Amino acid sequence: MPRWTRRGFLCRCAAGAVAGGGALLLGGCPRTPRDVLPGPRGGLPVAGTPLTSRSTVGVARGNDLYAMTHEALERIGGISTVVQPGESVFIKHNFLTGGLARDNHVLTGEIAKPEVSLAAAEACLLAGAREVIIGDGTQVASFDWTDLRTVDGTTHIVAEVARLNRQYDDRLRLAQLNAESPAWDPLPSPRTALNEIYVSSLVARADRIISVAVLKTHRWANVSLSMKNFMGVPPIERYGGGSERIGRFRLHYVEGSLEGAFLDMVAGLRPDLALIDASIGAEGYAPWVRPGEGRTVDLRERLGTWAVLASTDLVAADATAARMINHEVDRVPHIQRAHEQGLGQAQRDHIDLVGATLNELRMEWEPAIV
Repeated sequence: MPRWTRRGFLCRCAAGAVAGGGALLLGGCPRTPRDVLPGPRGGLPVAGTPLTSRSTVGVARGNDLYAMTHEALERIGGISTVVQPGESVFIKHNFLTGGLARDNHVLTGEIAKPEVSLAAAEACLLAGAREVIIGDGTQVASFDWTDLRTVDGTTHIVAEVARLNRQYDDRLRLAQLNAESPAWDPLPSPRTALNEIYVSSLVARADRIISVAVLKTHRWANVSLSMKNFMGVPPIERYGGGSERIGRFRLHYVEGSLEGAFLDMVAGLRPDLALIDASIGAEGYAPWVRPGEGRTVDLRERLGTWAVLASTDLVAADATAARMINHEVDRVPHIQRAHEQGLGQAQRDHIDLVGATLNELRMEWEPAIV
C-alpha cells in the first residue's frame, strides 16, 4: 500500500479531528518497572501477503562514514531513485540518549553517527530537495544538538548543518520533535489496541522519509534497526510514563506489543529509505549502554572496517543487518511479521547485496534475548 499523499493525509486528519471532537487529548500512564516484560507478544493479527519480489541492499565499507554513506547510496542506484526535485525530506536520526547524561553520546554505540545523516542530507540537497529536516524525538522534551558530535570529535551537527546551508541556500534544518512538532497526526494502528498512534506532522507530511539507525540489539525487540527507529516520532507527552513524561512507556506495554506499535508506524508512514550505521554499535542487553546492560562494540575490532547499509526496503535492510550480527529472521519476530504482512522482503535468497557478501559481514554479537 502506498504512503498517503499529502492531500489525502490532511483530509483524513481533518475527518478524524471532526469525529473525535477536534481535540487531541494528551495523557500518560504510570511508569512500569524496567524488569516487567511488555504485554502480549506477537501482536494483533493483520492480514498481508509476503513479497515475492527481490530487494537490494547496498553496502559500503571503510573508515569515513560520510564518504561511505554516499557510496552505499550509489550502490542502490543513487538518491535520485528516491528523492525528486522540489520534494521535502525528513531524515529520522536515532538520537536515543539526547538530553540524558552521557560523556560522549556518539561513542557509546547507542545512537547513529551524525556523518550518516549529514551525508544523506547533502545527497538529497544535490538531488534538488526543496527542504530537508534531520530530526528525532528522544526520551525527554528537548535536548542539545551540539551533543551530537562527529566521531572524530572535531565538530558537531549544528556546525555541519550551518556549513551545508551556506552551500545549499538554507534548505536544511534540525528539529526536536517533542518540542518543535507543529502538530501530531494519527496513523491507523491495527496491530495494537490503540486503534491510532499519533506521530509528528514533520514526519507524516514529508514527501520522503529516510530512517538512519545504528546497529544494536534491543532487550525487548531483539534488534533496534531502521523499523524500530520510528519509536522516536510519537509524542512523549501522550505516551510517556508518570509525571516526568519521559520515554514512551505506553507504547512499550500496549496490548498488541511494542513491535506492533512501530510496525504500524512503518506501515502508515511507508519510509522510502533505510541507512544503517554499522560503525560503533551496542550488543547484549541494549539499547542502553550502562554497567550490567548493553556494551559498546567498535566494528573495526570484529570486521576490520566500519560499514554502512542502504536500501529502499527497510525490512531487507533490517534482515541483512540482523544476519550480520548472527540473528536470523526467525529470532527477530518483528522482521518476520513485517515480511509476512508484505511490508518488505526478509528472505535471504531474495535480497541482493551489492558491495559485500553476507559471509564477509557476519560477526559474533551477544544477543539481548537468549
